Amino acid sequence: MNAIGTPERHFWITRSVARAMGISLSDALAAERLTPQVYARMVENCAACPQARACQEWLGRQSIGHAPTPLTGCRNYGAMIALKA
Repeated sequence: MNAIGTPERHFWITRSVARAMGISLSDALAAERLTPQVYARMVENCAACPQARACQEWLGRQSIGHAPTPLTGCRNYGAMIALKA
């Protein structure tokens, strides 16, 4: 587990990164563009990421829907880009 928190914290970080990029993970699940298993893996990736603290700082500088990409080095970078497409 990452030094900055619980699985719940990383669930919210993952959702917040998506939201900063204009992605609704709930809508992606409903449209079957995202499976629950991949979503769970994204949260696990976040929890294992050494940049979680930097990511939270990055999130603090973002406006909802305006970030073209997640923070460089994000373990969910590819998944977020795919969902944004």
